[in-house]
Amino acid sequence: MTDPAAERQPRRRSLVELLTSLPEQVQELVHREIELVKTELVEKLKALGTGAGLLLGAVVTLLFFIGVLLTLAIIGLSALMPAWAAALVVAGVLLIVAVILGLVGYRILKRGIPPIPTESIASIQKDVLAIKGEGRRGTDE
Repeated sequence: MTDPAAERQPRRRSLVELLTSLPEQVQELVHREIELVKTELVEKLKALGTGAGLLLGAVVTLLFFIGVLLTLAIIGLSALMPAWAAALVVAGVLLIVAVILGLVGYRILKRGIPPIPTESIASIQKDVLAIKGEGRRGTDE
């Protein structure tokens, strides 16, 4: 009779066998990791698409909501003045808000143009010069 404990133990492999199987195991590991990355990316992209679609639906609904509120403002003001004047007042307020938002947005955009990290590039150039030994420490050459 054979010992059942001895049958369960894996066969000990020699160093040469281990070294020859190493490239195959590394290749298999890399392939499995690539597949894992692909699967994870697909899942995340699906979630991203679903979330973006739902957010777009929320934005469209919010636009309708704003339209209803503007209509309500016009109807409310029409109790104090003619309906055409109430609509004109609401439109004027919207125009003022749009101009203010546009000017603020333009100023912020102007700060980011051109989108080149000039400070980082200058710092890297200084580092390269320092590595080459062409610059001096503590100076802005």
